[in-house]
Amino acid sequence: MKRKFQRYFWRCALIVFLTLTVCEWNIQSAQALLRQHHDSPGVLRYHSQISIKDEKGYAWQVLLFKQNYNSPLKDLRLRLVAFPGVIEIAHPQPLLIETAAGKLLSASDAYALIAPVPNVGEYNLTDILRKLPTTDALKLYVPVSSGQQLVLNISNTVVTEWQWLVTDID
Repeated sequence: MKRKFQRYFWRCALIVFLTLTVCEWNIQSAQALLRQHHDSPGVLRYHSQISIKDEKGYAWQVLLFKQNYNSPLKDLRLRLVAFPGVIEIAHPQPLLIETAAGKLLSASDAYALIAPVPNVGEYNLTDILRKLPTTDALKLYVPVSSGQQLVLNISNTVVTEWQWLVTDID
């Protein structure tokens, strides 16, 4: 009787382990997070924020937010923040965005004249987000001071959240 119980226990444990392992494979490695902040007393604003790693393993903060709330046309900005002293973004180079279908789009550098710090880039996505598919992953080609382009992979779930931020939240 004890032996049957042990076999039953280990089979159940194996099933639970395999289920958790398979479920883990389907989870995206980086999920964006819509956050709210107080722009002024009584005025809430939303932005999408994600932390991802580039191909060299360096962490980046990626934020999508609306600029100029008081204007009828709201600018959409994408801010990329690298760890200070590790990577310097090349200004005034544009950010290149590649869709899953291979379409290449260019976002202008909002810090073209002067960047607040060398590890921060900000790009205008106002016209670009409307041209992007809502459910496909993207590749961001970030211009860096070394002359090479660094790639940031943005998952389809993050792109979907960006579209939601643009269309549904004001």
